[in-house]
Amino acid sequence: MEQMTLFEKDIPEPLAARLRPKTLEEYVGQSHLLGKGKVLRRLIESDQISSMIFWGPPGVGKTTLAHIIASHTKASFIDFSAVTSGIKEIRTVMQKAEDNRHYGEKTIVFIDEIHRFNKAQQDAFLPFVEKGSIILIGATTENPSFEINGALLSRCKVFVLQSLSKEDITLLLSHALTNKKGFGNQQIQISSDILTMIAIFANGDARTALSTLEMVVLNGTLDHNGIVTVTEETLEQCISKKSLLYDKKGEEHYNLISALHKSMRNSDPDASTYWLARMLEAGEDPLYIARRVMRFASEDIGLADPRALEIAVASYQACHFIGMPECSVHLTQAVVYMSLAPKSNALYLAYERAKKDAMTYAEPVPLVIRNAPTQLMQELNYGKNYQYAHDTEEKLTSMQCLPDSLLGKEYYRPTKQGLESKFKDRLEQIKAWKEKQKKS
Repeated sequence: MEQMTLFEKDIPEPLAARLRPKTLEEYVGQSHLLGKGKVLRRLIESDQISSMIFWGPPGVGKTTLAHIIASHTKASFIDFSAVTSGIKEIRTVMQKAEDNRHYGEKTIVFIDEIHRFNKAQQDAFLPFVEKGSIILIGATTENPSFEINGALLSRCKVFVLQSLSKEDITLLLSHALTNKKGFGNQQIQISSDILTMIAIFANGDARTALSTLEMVVLNGTLDHNGIVTVTEETLEQCISKKSLLYDKKGEEHYNLISALHKSMRNSDPDASTYWLARMLEAGEDPLYIARRVMRFASEDIGLADPRALEIAVASYQACHFIGMPECSVHLTQAVVYMSLAPKSNALYLAYERAKKDAMTYAEPVPLVIRNAPTQLMQELNYGKNYQYAHDTEEKLTSMQCLPDSLLGKEYYRPTKQGLESKFKDRLEQIKAWKEKQKKS
């Protein structure tokens, strides 16, 4: 056993570590996997664990679940970190597992943040998983389809862990206040509203919730009776941002993104920038905002300014590459550009009109515009009388491309806003030319 130093003995563990569940009964959340009779619970209780990947956001209990498995299994359990380990450490662990196999003992290897291993490092595990020397349990916050070797992934069952609900986290916080490992030996005055605020702020992350609770209790007001009082002001000071006290997945989340969208639509760069700042400073995912801006570029601007979509996509890429806080200026550039750009919803309306007919009329494709790659298709007149526009001087033909029942339908109706006026002129020219061909 490692000897404790003079400086370590008085340093308490963080609250989240002290309250880490030891059994399935103490574990909160993931009822779709660990509820009575659910597959993962049965595997753990029967000690029939096979290689698996736990995929989910931070703080939802991936590592805790692995430790619970360790306490239930009769196999040798090795805790392995992808952050601090390399090929040398992998080989040492695999040799130990191979020795255990010779003695008839199973070895479970838990790899936290397995996505941090490169392909070569992941490949080092593969032969040992294949021949059954180890049972691999990996934990990752990233999509395994993209971050884990396909051959290794195919030999693992993926279990998706979900963000904890507000109710789950509130339950954890209440437990922390009464448990002797938490604040059970102290008198803490904290309202249910504040616990709810902490649960909302945590956004499904139990570790964040418990760390925040620990911070506000340590910074609460201590009276002469030894009672610690935590107020909303204490909470706001500890998290440093009032705006964080909104539900990123609830009504306020949608209110704010609506405010941003409608401010840009109304060509108000100041309001757009303000609502953008509100969301970013509240901890909103910048990529989510960037995706909404991309949608706006086509829905509300479209061909009135085709560059809007380019700006929006570039903004998304910048957010992806450098993240917060640096990407805030890129998003600001994007929303200001969208605000000042000429507006047109012609593309949005065009699709909505077409969608309505597409869902009403399941018309066959006209023979003239079908491909005919086989002799049979040619004999059935696929592609017969097809007119290749590039062979004409005007680069236009009078060929009918819509089904007969939809002939004459107009889905795209361009406006005179910005550059779309040029597309409108071009469309009118095309229609006039085709009408002339019909009469000639």
